[in-house]
Amino acid sequence: MSADKIPIVRTQKIKGVEYVYEDYPYWCKEKKQTRHNRVYIGKLGQDGELIPNKNYLARQKKTEDKKEPKSDFKLASRRYFGASHLLDEISELTGVKEDLKACFPDHYEMLLSLAYYLVLESDSPMYRFPRWAHDHHHPGLQHYSSQKISEVMRDISESGRLNFCRKQSQRRMEKEYLAYDTTSVSSWSQYIKAVRYGKNKDHDALPQVNMALVFGEESSLPVYYRVLPGNITDVMIIRKLLNDISFLEIKKLKLVMDRGFFSANNINALYREHHKFLISVKTNNGFVSGLVEKAKATIKHYSNYDIDHEVYYVGSMEKWPYTHKDRHGNTMKQDRKIYVHVYYNGIRAEEEKARFSKALAKTEALLREKEELTKYQTGLKEKYLIVKETPKRGITIQYKNEAIEKHMDSIGYFVLLSNEIKDSVAALEIYRKKDMVEKAFDNLKERLEMKRTVVHSDGTLAGKFFIQFLALIFVSYIHKHMRDNNLYRNYTMQSLLDSLDIIERFDYEGIKSHCGEITKKQADIYACFGVTPPNML
Repeated sequence: MSADKIPIVRTQKIKGVEYVYEDYPYWCKEKKQTRHNRVYIGKLGQDGELIPNKNYLARQKKTEDKKEPKSDFKLASRRYFGASHLLDEISELTGVKEDLKACFPDHYEMLLSLAYYLVLESDSPMYRFPRWAHDHHHPGLQHYSSQKISEVMRDISESGRLNFCRKQSQRRMEKEYLAYDTTSVSSWSQYIKAVRYGKNKDHDALPQVNMALVFGEESSLPVYYRVLPGNITDVMIIRKLLNDISFLEIKKLKLVMDRGFFSANNINALYREHHKFLISVKTNNGFVSGLVEKAKATIKHYSNYDIDHEVYYVGSMEKWPYTHKDRHGNTMKQDRKIYVHVYYNGIRAEEEKARFSKALAKTEALLREKEELTKYQTGLKEKYLIVKETPKRGITIQYKNEAIEKHMDSIGYFVLLSNEIKDSVAALEIYRKKDMVEKAFDNLKERLEMKRTVVHSDGTLAGKFFIQFLALIFVSYIHKHMRDNNLYRNYTMQSLLDSLDIIERFDYEGIKSHCGEITKKQADIYACFGVTPPNML
């Protein structure tokens, strides 16, 4: 048997057992013919696998134990790194990495990796994460399976989520006002308890869940969120927020809210907890309607005009009829000071008057043509038109002129209430920063794959919302720096991230990692974020 020859593996059945042997052919000089040496190495199992015998195993071990020349093969990898490097630095600057590690020590790297993926791949579905992870440098540096991702989502605890929000809020909430708003997220799932039919803000004819979000106005970063049943109204959500404040350890809350959150009970609750607020209210509200009528006499004087915001304004200090229960359950009444800021925007007024006139004319035309009306058009009909129909004269339409004139006279006015801000211009400036929350919801729905939930359990939904909240912190940070540095003149957020993403990182065993070439434009982008380019580390 020659050791350098490759044998032919054959089988032979002996007494019903299929044995496996190696056939070593050789030339016999005496008989001048080919002969064969058989070396049995085992037998075949029921599934056709080799069951080796002792001799074969010993021979294999002896072969493995032979000293082989040391291989010069070394491990090497090449991954996209430039955009991940930016997110790495943001995670350090915002404290996201540190807080995640403290709250989720076993999964923080994976959570960061999933958040990176949502930021960099825009609205890509989560199941494509493993493919992205293969080509990109990210905190976890693992190719997590879809099953593993779902398991981690389900393991995100309520206490861990709230502790993370608490740590983040303590980093940037000493003085700034917090913008507060809600959005609806549609869902097809029948297994998520929070899914209910409600007033859907995207006008989807689907059940939904609501998401409340709190943003710091100066930092432009989210600090807290809450998922609520879809049939919970904005007015009711404030009560839940105030219950969470004690856990979050926010001592002096300053909220900015739109008029959907206004109610006498909510204002009383904010006074009772000694929190500051700035809130919009409808002009026909009983508390402010008289003050709006009074303001109309002088508000359009030029001395009341603010050129920066293009509005007229009048402010006054009034008395809010605060009521609360004493320790015996008796209702107590006590006036509290409140600042009422009335504004008039002439440009917006003319635009709204034109829209109202067109909508009323459209409603009238549909009525004459006996076409179906929308809910809004039905409201216009009931408030401003008198419609009669007779067999002879057909449809006749008259206008409720007094109601129309009253509505026209109210257009262009809006009101803000605050228990802290005396100056009307300062109040308006703070309130207008609230549009960052609406922008954040746009980012959540359009960029972070959140228009509709595609998960089918409460635990997975909670985990997905948390990962999207993490991604929102990064997106909001990027948005603020792009806005502050006028980067939107030359980039969209996606194009900016893509321009960095092409920078590659090379890792070689035993050699310090390094990155590919970085252009001046890429270096300038890093500079706008206060980040050192990776090749200069």
